[in-house]
Amino acid sequence: MSSEVSTSKRTFDAKGFLNTYAILLILVGFVTVLAIITSGRFMRVDNLLNVVVQVAPIGIIALGMMFAIITKGIDLSVGAIVGLSAVIAASLAQERTAALPFFENLPALPVIIPILVGLVVGTLVGAITGGLVAIFRIPPFIATLGMMTAARGVALIYTGGRPISQLAPGFNWLGQGDFLGIPIPVYLLLLCAGIIWVILNRTRFGRHVYAIGGNDQAARVSGINIDKAQFYIYALIGTLSGLAGLILAARIGSGNPQLGTSIELDAITATVIGGTSFSGGVGTVWGVIVGALIIGVINNGLDLMNVSPFMQMVVKGAIIVIAIIIDERKNR
Repeated sequence: MSSEVSTSKRTFDAKGFLNTYAILLILVGFVTVLAIITSGRFMRVDNLLNVVVQVAPIGIIALGMMFAIITKGIDLSVGAIVGLSAVIAASLAQERTAALPFFENLPALPVIIPILVGLVVGTLVGAITGGLVAIFRIPPFIATLGMMTAARGVALIYTGGRPISQLAPGFNWLGQGDFLGIPIPVYLLLLCAGIIWVILNRTRFGRHVYAIGGNDQAARVSGINIDKAQFYIYALIGTLSGLAGLILAARIGSGNPQLGTSIELDAITATVIGGTSFSGGVGTVWGVIVGALIIGVINNGLDLMNVSPFMQMVVKGAIIVIAIIIDERKNR
């Protein structure tokens, strides 16, 4: 009897292992193939760091997108929030005086002020979207589609369609600096991942998010305030999108109103291939991070192989479709 028990304990659950770690194995597979195809250029330390830096804004937004998809929603406005937060922060992060006419006499501000303003702008836009979803019961797809257009329009009006440059070095450090040889965007990605993990796994709000995604009617009957949770979810997505906008503006040293265009597609792709289910109730922080890394690896690998940007769009679209097909088959 004891030998039977010990034998059962030693039995390896291959199916369970693949379900849990398949995405990690896929990442390792992509890295291995690209290392061979590019004759080792992909595996250079500077290139790997560049991949993670490029992934950081996508990963940060994808962490917020995960909340929306877990609750069977979506946010198409994140790219526009990135652009709006970037230009407003950039206008206040001038090396000498602000760029816009009505700020022309404003002295240079401490770097923390444009950073906080950028985060607040993202949060406010996300909160407005959350209000449309929670209070007016507008479907997330429609609410965020409208906000995407409106926020991008405000960014263009604010700047007159022109980028804002000459940013203070302290602000640019957010995207270009490093500490102990590791770029600052990498630290920000890890910090956000840690905070989101705690929220999802150690707080009542996190449990409510999973419950709403699993069965919203049961969640409502059990006393969960779904409208309040949805409001907080989209406000959180706005905050993370604002942070991504600050990083992108600091990386290029300019606040461009077109910044973040189509980044929502990368964020959704990273979230879905990371295991977050469109059917709701399923999603992990580590899966989203690995999904974002896969997007970065694919982008970088295709660039090293001189694949045209248009073909890269085709590849990304195919990845989204394949990920959704796999997700649907698993749910069956």
